[in-house]
Amino acid sequence: MFSLNRIEIIGYQTQPVTLRQTPGGTSVTDLNIVVPYAFKTESGEMLKGKSFHTVTVWGSMADVAGQYVRAGAQLYISGRLQTDSWEDEQSHEKRSKTKIVAMDMILLDPKSGQLELPSSAGLVSGCLNRVQVIGNVTRDPEMRTTTGGQNVLSLSVATNERWKDKASGEMKERSEFHNVVVWGDLAQALSQNLKKGMRAYVSGRSQTRTWETQQGQKRYTTEVIADQVSILGVKNAEAMSALQSDSAMKSSEAPMQSQEQEMDAVPAGAIPDIKYESEIKAEDLPF
Repeated sequence: MFSLNRIEIIGYQTQPVTLRQTPGGTSVTDLNIVVPYAFKTESGEMLKGKSFHTVTVWGSMADVAGQYVRAGAQLYISGRLQTDSWEDEQSHEKRSKTKIVAMDMILLDPKSGQLELPSSAGLVSGCLNRVQVIGNVTRDPEMRTTTGGQNVLSLSVATNERWKDKASGEMKERSEFHNVVVWGDLAQALSQNLKKGMRAYVSGRSQTRTWETQQGQKRYTTEVIADQVSILGVKNAEAMSALQSDSAMKSSEAPMQSQEQEMDAVPAGAIPDIKYESEIKAEDLPF
């Protein structure tokens, strides 16, 4: 594997599930998941909102969704981001839409129904929206400054996916291009060090925003709002200092042996026993 394209969300299904069948008899459905969020800006302001995600579910997982997922159900979804492109039949403009192709789905509601949220559970009641990407930077990052004086950086990271076609047996490859937005000090640091062609790790949340064309038509853009970006494939002084040559390894064997002798010398009972037993019983689980 040469790249990574993963997204995890915890959210709520917004409408009844409609199951479809492909000509080959495979079940497929599109879930519409809303993920409430709250985060603190650099100025200390708390912002609340919600993001919407289209999730395509295939096969037996789709059958489970069609049978058990209802509007309002809370779900965990793990998958990959995929952007589909097409040409508008009327305007002939190129259109695109980013969705999640599900790889895992977990139903989170107890059999007895959803619990009421305790009034003091604000800090532990959040949902999940986490994207992780490892790929190549496709262009030099572009730095801008907002009217409020904040630095904002935009870049594109490409990931590749390879699979074997079931019908032909041929290996196929698909590239995804992820729009990434970085704010603040991290944006400033990346603008000075990240260049086209470098490999990078990006972690953040997925956000879809809307905008209008000059003709007044609504368009959608999905971006990764990054809170962590690491440049990959570069030397690291701290890591290099931890590497040991063969001679250094041999010279370190003696101190290690002395440590083992010291451990053997510890009287019995000096270190209390630790019992690794779970207090959770199977009959207490809600599912």
